[in-house]
Amino acid sequence: MKILLVDDSRAMAMVMKARLESFGYEVRHAIDGLTALDYFKTESFDLILMDIEMPGMNGFEVTTRIRALEGMEPWAWTPIIFVTATDTHSNLVTAIEAGGDDFISKTVPENVLQARMKAMSRIAALRLRLCSANNKLQDQANRDGLTGLLNRRAMDLQVNVVWEQARQSGKPFSLLMIDVDNFKKYNDQYGHQAGDDCLRAVSYCIWEQIRKVNDGLIAPGSFVARYGGEEFAVVIPDAAPGIHAGIAGSLIEAVHGLGIPHEGNVGFGVVTISIGAARFPLAEGEIKAIFNLADELLYKAKGAGRNRAEVA
Repeated sequence: MKILLVDDSRAMAMVMKARLESFGYEVRHAIDGLTALDYFKTESFDLILMDIEMPGMNGFEVTTRIRALEGMEPWAWTPIIFVTATDTHSNLVTAIEAGGDDFISKTVPENVLQARMKAMSRIAALRLRLCSANNKLQDQANRDGLTGLLNRRAMDLQVNVVWEQARQSGKPFSLLMIDVDNFKKYNDQYGHQAGDDCLRAVSYCIWEQIRKVNDGLIAPGSFVARYGGEEFAVVIPDAAPGIHAGIAGSLIEAVHGLGIPHEGNVGFGVVTISIGAARFPLAEGEIKAIFNLADELLYKAKGAGRNRAEVA
């Protein structure tokens, strides 16, 4: 267990630190509230032991600020125990209202301190398991069950954030709308199970290409989602002119290269995709405008023969 000890008295802190380390815990000492906040922002702690009376910023204010920081992160909560020489009823009430969880005296007996720390260790272990379980559940809720890509709901949430960031900073924004060509004919001829396998293969191919785009820093921050049915979307924030067209071309080539047989896709004989690739030099107005443009370009690509991209 890693503990943040906040106490302006170096002598008292040294004694408490030695006691805690003798129990086998890792202890980080902060001499004041500002230092404690700096440590909290950059490191992870399982427990915070907080002095109340400190110059500049008392323990109650530090605790309130820590809880505010945790409020911006999902599943964030760190137990905070106030450690003081004056455990009055008014201090206890203020400590709890500030976001504290418990209250002990600086002169707490060794066996009592050790028992409290054992209890906190169990809570820390439980908190870690709960955070892991919640993160897994959140990830499952954000993923499309068939392809493993982001689902429509997760994409909508994420794309709204990156659009707003681009809009506020005056950055460009690109979007690819992708459709598997003649997919209904594929399902009719090969069956729905084969259709599912086809969508998995195509989605993985698209994901792999976007991973390379991110890893190569060609368009960092890009992501792909299943938009619905046989449609996919690739969001490309802050990319230079022409990047979206290049990515669209590489996706068309990669999917065609899979060589998945598709007799109903006349003229090609294999599974192909069509893409509408839209780019705004500046993200302005509502995001639906770029989706509408990408949709128009997609239908234009399909009308012009499929297995191609229309770019604007």
